[in-house]
Amino acid sequence: MNGIVILNKPSGISSNYACRKVGKILKEKKVGHLGTLDPMAEGVLPVTLGKCTKLFDYYLNKNKTYLANFTFGRETDTLDLEGNIIVENGRVPSLEELQEVVKEFEGEQYQVPPKFSAKKINGKRAYDLARDKKDFELKPKLINIYSIKCLKQINNDTFQFKIDCSSGTYIRSIARDLAYKLKAYAFMSKLVRTKCGEFCLEKSIDFDNVNYDNIVTVDEIFRNIKKIYINEKQYFEFINSGRVYLNQNNDNLNTEFLLVYNNEIISKGILNDGCFINQIRFI
Repeated sequence: MNGIVILNKPSGISSNYACRKVGKILKEKKVGHLGTLDPMAEGVLPVTLGKCTKLFDYYLNKNKTYLANFTFGRETDTLDLEGNIIVENGRVPSLEELQEVVKEFEGEQYQVPPKFSAKKINGKRAYDLARDKKDFELKPKLINIYSIKCLKQINNDTFQFKIDCSSGTYIRSIARDLAYKLKAYAFMSKLVRTKCGEFCLEKSIDFDNVNYDNIVTVDEIFRNIKKIYINEKQYFEFINSGRVYLNQNNDNLNTEFLLVYNNEIISKGILNDGCFINQIRFI
């Protein structure tokens, strides 16, 4: 069973638990996902099945879109709703202030991850060090915020934001940094991922609707990539070496192709001087 289930993960469970549950429903042992969502977060979680678990690296740097609620006036140790309040000053910026200052957060920049994160420090997870109250610093990471908008005010101290960003961006850190810019404190009180790569919330399903009919096949995932059909001799050449010489002309060396044998997609790769070079192998 090879494909992807576009799951609408509910809040309160980990991404790994969600994957195992999908695998149990579909009786598939080999499962994975294309980008972790924290337990408190909800929304699009593409769950991979079978050989499609090999797609992780391919989707690693795909962009993400979120709807996030930031609550101002206090900060938690985890920078989200599940943490303990560590500081507060009561200041809540106005909607107009937030709509103006978010413009400064767009573009490529370095971001310091939350201390309660899965980042490793000398082989140990940052959240383990934070729970043990160890003193440590996390190195800033290069990210890109393509677009950030303050959409509306939810209540007296909470505002909703829409954020389009690169993979690896911590939305909790945006809440912290945005508040500091306005001499305030904030934490992330809700997070919904509405898009992960090309997978969107509108086409996601909940656990009750997970079935074989809702699996996105390899053919559907790569529907816009040109196919190259090979014969039996070429197939065995590819099996033995991971590449095969073809009578194909290609002007762009970075163009992706699908290798097909016996009406089955066996690889995604690129052409280089007439040689098909494997990137992701499905056999």
